Amino acid sequence: RLYQIPFEMPDCEGESETRTLHLVGDFSAPAEFFVTLGVFSFLYAMAALVLYLRFHSLYGENKKLPIADFCITVCFAFFWLVAAAAWGKGLTDVKAATRPASLIAAMAVCQGQEVVCNAGATPAMGLANISVVR
Repeated sequence: RLYQIPFEMPDCEGESETRTLHLVGDFSAPAEFFVTLGVFSFLYAMAALVLYLRFHSLYGENKKLPIADFCITVCFAFFWLVAAAAWGKGLTDVKAATRPASLIAAMAVCQGQEVVCNAGATPAMGLANISVVR
């Protein structure tokens, strides 16, 4: 929800005055889907572990239980692939929306002919990239 993040920029009309700008975009849906699927996968893995260890004889005797387990696992694998792709696209959109060059272009104070604006340090996105790879 980048639109909730304000940042201050100087206003050329008054030296001490600033204008508040907001980032553009809401990329929370892919991240929420990714995290929700991760939580449900963890809960299912814990339930399956209890089933395998505590009720091993039930799992061995019933022929439908292993097939149901396989089908649920295949569904989780498919949705995990979809969630990772969605979060990858969401992260790409977040990077585009927060790219320093884009932010500078949106600032009216930087549009003057004699004004030189630079971004300074490039934001580190290494941990965000790793979250998609996992």
